[in-house]
Amino acid sequence: MVKKLWGFFKNTYLALMLLFLYAPILVLMVFSFNESKTMGNWTGFSLKWYQALLKDGTIMDALGVTLSVAVISAVVATVLGTLAAIGIHSMHKRRRAVVENISQLPMVNPDLVTGISFMMLFALLGLKGGYVRMLIAHITFNIPYVIFSVLPKLRQSSNQLYEAAMDLGCTPWTALRKVVIPDIMPGIVSGFILSFTLSLDDFVVSWFATSGIQNLSIYIYSIARRGISPKINALSAILFVAVITLLLIVNLKSIREEREAEKQAKKLRA
Repeated sequence: MVKKLWGFFKNTYLALMLLFLYAPILVLMVFSFNESKTMGNWTGFSLKWYQALLKDGTIMDALGVTLSVAVISAVVATVLGTLAAIGIHSMHKRRRAVVENISQLPMVNPDLVTGISFMMLFALLGLKGGYVRMLIAHITFNIPYVIFSVLPKLRQSSNQLYEAAMDLGCTPWTALRKVVIPDIMPGIVSGFILSFTLSLDDFVVSWFATSGIQNLSIYIYSIARRGISPKINALSAILFVAVITLLLIVNLKSIREEREAEKQAKKLRA
C-alpha cells in the first residue's frame, strides 16, 4: 500500500513538473496557428503567420545569423573543448583539479559580467565586425560546457585502450582518432548539442559583445516594447520542434548503441 501511494505521488509530481515546464511552450505553439493577432483571442486555425514569417526579411536575416553562429561556434567549441578535456584528463591529480576549477569559472560567472568583459576586450583590441565578435564570444562561453560534457566519459573510459593501441603500432594521433574519440563520442555529441542550444538562446553576451548585427534574441528584445508579433510565436514553435527532434534522434541513437553493446557483451560472455 505504501509503495503504491509513493508511486502515485511520484508520478503525480513528475506530471505536474512537466506540465509547468512545457505548458507555456504548448500555449505558444497553439496560438502560433491562431488567425487573430491578439494572443488571448482564438478566432480560428490559420497558417498565415508562418507565411508572413517566411516573407519577413529582417527575421530571416536574424535567423540566418543565429543559426550560422550557433553551428560554427558549436563545432569549433566542440573540437577545442574535446581536446582541452583530453589534456586536462591526462594531467596529474592536483594540477587537474586546479584547471577544472578554473574552467568552471565561465559557467558560474553571470552572463552580464561575461558580456561586459567581452565588450571591453573587443574595444581594447579595436576588433571590428559584429559577426566576428559574436562568434568569438559564443565559442568562448561554449568551450567549458563541452569540457564538462566530455570529462565524465573520459573518466569512464579506460586508459588501457589508448596504451594497447600504441603497443599495436598506432601513432598517438591515430590512437586518439580511432580509439579514444569513438569511446567518448556520446560526451562529444552532448557537448555539441549543449553548445548549439546555448548559442541559440543567448542574449546578454550577444547584446554586449556585438554591434551592428542582431540575432533572434536581440531582434525580439528590440521589438518587445512594441508588442510581440504572432510571427515570433511561429518562429519559436519551429525552433522548439527542431531542437526537440534533434534531441530525440541523438538520444534514440545512443540508446540503440548501448543496447547493441550490451548484446555483444552478453554474446562474448556466453
